[in-house]
Amino acid sequence: MLTDRAPDTVLDEPTTTAPAPRPGGSRPRAGHREAALFRLAIAVIAVHVIDDNYLQPQPGTSAGDHLVSGLVPLAVLGLAAWAYPRLTGGLRGVMALAFGLLGIAAGFEAVHYTNTVGASGDDFTGLLCIPAGLMLLGLGAVTLWRTRRIEGNRAWRYARRVLLAAAGVVVTYTVVIAIGLGYVTTHVGRAVVPADQLGVAHENVSFTTSDGLKLEGWYIPSRNGAAVISFPGRKGPQKQARMLARHGYGVLLYDRRGEGKSDGEPNSWGWGGGKDIDAGIAFLQRRPDVKQGRIGGIGLSVGGEMMLDAAADNDALKAVVSEGAGARMFTEEMDMDMTSAEKALNAPPAWFKQASIAVFSNQSPPTNLKDLVPKIAPRAMFLIAAPNAPTGEDLNRGYYKAAGEPKTLWEIPESKHVGGLTARPAEYERRVTRFFDEALLQ
Repeated sequence: MLTDRAPDTVLDEPTTTAPAPRPGGSRPRAGHREAALFRLAIAVIAVHVIDDNYLQPQPGTSAGDHLVSGLVPLAVLGLAAWAYPRLTGGLRGVMALAFGLLGIAAGFEAVHYTNTVGASGDDFTGLLCIPAGLMLLGLGAVTLWRTRRIEGNRAWRYARRVLLAAAGVVVTYTVVIAIGLGYVTTHVGRAVVPADQLGVAHENVSFTTSDGLKLEGWYIPSRNGAAVISFPGRKGPQKQARMLARHGYGVLLYDRRGEGKSDGEPNSWGWGGGKDIDAGIAFLQRRPDVKQGRIGGIGLSVGGEMMLDAAADNDALKAVVSEGAGARMFTEEMDMDMTSAEKALNAPPAWFKQASIAVFSNQSPPTNLKDLVPKIAPRAMFLIAAPNAPTGEDLNRGYYKAAGEPKTLWEIPESKHVGGLTARPAEYERRVTRFFDEALLQ
């Protein structure tokens, strides 16, 4: 007999549902699409790192010169790609934002050279870092929004977001911007030779550094048997070159490594630039118009720092003028006139900046100038500083105190950074030329 009954029910195979993500962005893994987008952008940046360091290095350099600057970023990028899907939503968002900013920084070099001389070499992969960085910024913002806390006390949720945002700003300032600055300042330099405004007869010259880089520049022949290197580059020092030429001095101006027509990679902080000055000294020693022992140097800003560094190691530089020297590495920055609180605030980004410069330039940080200037004596040193300029020129007081005789410190309160010749043209010319006359002509 047929009877009504309920459909058969399977009791030994219970059904389960996937647990919903916990509130607060604590989901352990990212979705496949999210992870794929992150890894794609990271891969684009990694391709540029390989292209920049190993496939198309700068003229005069080889892949072997870029072991640290290539391998360290590639290791960090690889670790990020591996770790990303394993992190919580909040950490994934922060990581994407951080690498987005760094990706854009990696593209600055390509944008700079494309705008000035046209795209070439690794600029094409560098330009791709811009959209990759923007994609990471978008991915980070979306991830943070989708994984935000939506349950619990509203006041605490919003207070927590404010605290996390503040922490993000601190990390960005301390680490991300510092690393980005280290990258840009070791990859971007003046791409063209500036306009020739010397107004005096000169020769186009070239010479080679001890590490094999060809440097190009101009030389004004000497009429008094002495010559001065006016540094750095062929733009800023032209005024000083004209001034010295009027007094009969030979003057050498040239593009430092990585700038203009010179080989090598740029470094805005001057690390390793002592070899460029040594090469200029060797060039002047071969000149028939320059008598033995009559070579001096005048450096502006980072050029002043480099001139002091070079003079400490090269006795052939008989007299140096340094205008606008400041800080080029961590301990020098910590020597600046700051309160304890300001030093504590500035120390972390300064340290990360120095570490990133060291990695991206494949060089160790230079020695504190305060420890180098004592080696210049008994050769003459003349420091010029604008004490009210916000460029750390108060450090010159420490350099002066540490140096041996003969030494001079001239502070120009109304001067801007390296603006002494503009602020007091007659006095500047009189002081500087008299300094070289006494050191090189007697």
